[in-house]
This record gives sequence, C-alpha cells and structure tokens, in this order.
Amino acid sequence: MSFVEYPDRELMMVALSDRIASQLRRALEVQERATLCVPGGTTPGPVFDVLSELELDWARVDVLLNDERWVGEESPRSNTALLRARLLRNKAAAARLVPLYAPAPQPEDRLEELSEGVRSALPLTVLVLGMGADMHTASLFPGADKLEEALSDTAPEVMALRAEAAGEPRITLTARVLREAMHCHIVITGAEKRAAIERAANLPEIEAPVRTVLPIATIHWAP
Repeated sequence: MSFVEYPDRELMMVALSDRIASQLRRALEVQERATLCVPGGTTPGPVFDVLSELELDWARVDVLLNDERWVGEESPRSNTALLRARLLRNKAAAARLVPLYAPAPQPEDRLEELSEGVRSALPLTVLVLGMGADMHTASLFPGADKLEEALSDTAPEVMALRAEAAGEPRITLTARVLREAMHCHIVITGAEKRAAIERAANLPEIEAPVRTVLPIATIHWAP
C-alpha cells in the first residue's frame, strides 16, 4: 500500500485522471484491449469529467463499475446512469460499457448473463475504488449476507449481495477480481475516511472489507 496526499480535491482529481490515462495507454501499447473499472457515487464524478476529454484509444477500452444498485437507469441511485452522464461522453463515448444491471426483479435472475460480460473484460487493467466510512468497498459491506464467500479466493467474478447499510440489493465484483487488477487506486476525502482506512489496515477483512485490496492499492487522499 502506498499513500499519496494532495493539498486539495481538485488537484487530486486531475492528477489521478492523468495517471489512469497513462496506465491505460501503456496497456494498449502491448495488448488489444484494456479495462477501466470505476466506482459509483458522487466522489469520482470530477475524475470522470476529466477522463472523458482526454485523448485515448477509447474504442479499445472496456468500462465497468465496481458494483451497482439493483435499480434501472431511470433511478437517481443508478451508478450506470452516472457513468453515462459523466464518463461515457465526449472522447470517452467510444468506450464499451460492460453492464452490471439488466431489467429483472432480482439480480440473481440475470447474474450468469452479466457474469459472462464481466469475464470477457478481465483482468482489470486499472481499478479505481471508493471506500465508505464503514470500510466497505465496491458492495463488499461489513455484515453483508454473503460477504465471506465474496472475499474468498474461490469466489465467482460477480455476486449479488444484500446488506442493511446497502439499501437495495447490490451486484458487485468480488474480492478475487479486485485483487487481480494490474493497477489499483482508492480515492478518499476527508479526515473521517483517512482515519477509517488507517484503521482498516489492522482489522480482519470480514470487519473491514477494503483491507482485501490494501496490499496492491495506492491510496489517494485530499482533505
């Protein structure tokens, strides 16, 4: 784990965007396609805005989310809708979206179909994660119903999880897929989350799921 501290959030978002683009460009020099995996929520929005304008062979980039709430894109809680609005536009409109949602009452109804799409985009070239104050990342929440399985080395690529803190049912990449990423970045802001990630380093994964990626991660933090 390495830790990069920035004086403000704007500088962090610009610097991280440049780093992500550079890592994708280097990957595309030696392989046909690259995969960018990103979080939902509002924090990464400025990174998406910058990335969408950068010169990159976006037609050879697969983009997917770390996780998704089981809601359609018409919902304000849809991570996919945010991704379309902030990243998959301008120059980045040429990228291929790998979906983590398909219309159905429950995620289990479409899990195998969605898993096949994810498998086609692995391994992850660049992984960008967020973290909650409860030390969850992706939808690997402390107390989730299948967390132990999702953290294991034998987990499938994608799982449906439910947790009280999550609200809706979630579909998430599992820890095994996250740990196999070529480059891993965790983006956090504020004193509370800095304290949480420092605490996570000394806790078991079942209590602090973000710990599963800390050995490979670069932590980006701004006040």
